[in-house]
Amino acid sequence: MKRLKDLREYLDELKAHDDVRHIDDQVDPHLEAGAAARYSYENRGPALLLNHLTGHDRFCRILAAPAGLSSIPEYPLARIALSLGLDVAATAREIIDALAASRTREPIPPVVVDHAPCQDNVLLGEEADLDRFPAPMLHDGDGGPYINTWGTIIVSTPDGSFTNWAIARVMKIDGRRMTGTFIPTQHLGQIRKQWSDLGRPMPFAIVQGTEPGIPFIASMPLPDGVEEAAFLGTHFGEPMELVKCTTLDLLVPASAEIVIEGHVMPGRTAVEGPMGEYAGYQPRHTSMQPEYVVEAITYRDEPIWPISVAGEPADETHTAWGLVTAAEALAQLRAANLPVSTAWMPFESASHWLVITLPEDWREQLPGVGTDEMCLRISQVLSNTRIEAIFTRIFVLDDDIDPSNPTELAWAIATRVSPARGRIIRHGMINPLAGCYSDQERRLGYGPKAVLNGLQAPSGERNTRSSFRHSYPEAVQQRVIELLAQ
Repeated sequence: MKRLKDLREYLDELKAHDDVRHIDDQVDPHLEAGAAARYSYENRGPALLLNHLTGHDRFCRILAAPAGLSSIPEYPLARIALSLGLDVAATAREIIDALAASRTREPIPPVVVDHAPCQDNVLLGEEADLDRFPAPMLHDGDGGPYINTWGTIIVSTPDGSFTNWAIARVMKIDGRRMTGTFIPTQHLGQIRKQWSDLGRPMPFAIVQGTEPGIPFIASMPLPDGVEEAAFLGTHFGEPMELVKCTTLDLLVPASAEIVIEGHVMPGRTAVEGPMGEYAGYQPRHTSMQPEYVVEAITYRDEPIWPISVAGEPADETHTAWGLVTAAEALAQLRAANLPVSTAWMPFESASHWLVITLPEDWREQLPGVGTDEMCLRISQVLSNTRIEAIFTRIFVLDDDIDPSNPTELAWAIATRVSPARGRIIRHGMINPLAGCYSDQERRLGYGPKAVLNGLQAPSGERNTRSSFRHSYPEAVQQRVIELLAQ
């Protein structure tokens, strides 16, 4: 496990693998930065460090596509693997297994340091002006520039018993005010409600440009009571370093490039949205959301501000949020003693599908359990977790399929999932930003879910796969590989 301890170390690692490109020409934060990110995502390009931003000279830089699919042809998951301390060649299953395994170990609490580079420059009061920084207009038609797309929002409960790190979109209103989404099923929304019910402002910190593992875990739907800072310590095998905010009783990652401090005000709301989102659409609707008031900004010299520009797959809302959700699903199913090989949220499904694969001997491990009953058990376990609100469909397949391989997955779903049989339909909590629900379902936050049974008969009773890997003896395969390699 190799922990990259700040964003600049991560960029050095990407440079060593030729997976980051420095752009020294002038780039306008209004649409051009967002368009550059989208082009990189959709063409498997490198991450982009935009060094010269219109109106901001070289004071602050933007890092676009920080965790998109890698431009390294043979290692599409390289940025994900490096961010999570794994080898650049780590497979989807290895990444998921590493995260799920970390969920079984004891938390390692963070340590507090006296000072960090993110506090080398301090802006207070009227000087804490967001206009100093390049807040980008990400998509044509967005409701405004978005301050937060890849940064981590840090809040604590009023009694201080639980601190949550989360990623949620935050839109700039003016130099001192922001607004953003607070989804009731997420810890961020639940903690904000506790403060609002008391009629008290909620202290917040938004950190930009942390060490690369933090946004992944801030996206992970960890259970109630599990804090992201301690989980990160567990995953990396060493405590995270935190530093106290300059104006608040909150601790933030010492690795941050920029920290925004302030309060979310009770009873004050503003129009938020629309914004191009993870489902691949830009909804037409707006909503009234709580108002953030900025009271302090601290930053490193020549700070770097990462952005994620959500849209059609694959961007960070799929490579990060979808991947860590699958890892948590795997951890929950294994904790329930269900024999599961792996879990995956296909990037191509825009974090809407969850695929669960089972080993060949699952029937021996659960005697008397049929395929429909197995699918029902999977559904019941996940319906009692925070993952429930994320997926719209679960596909249950045998593990001869690699669910991270889009061709294999499409073939398996098409040929193993019956149009009429093996389907469980139930209702549960949904993410109102998901693309397949009606306006009424989104307003209620409640809608249908489907579990689809693609499990085959036991191996001795099923048809043989007709492919190079499955239709020929190993000696013949090796002979052909050697022959064609000449």
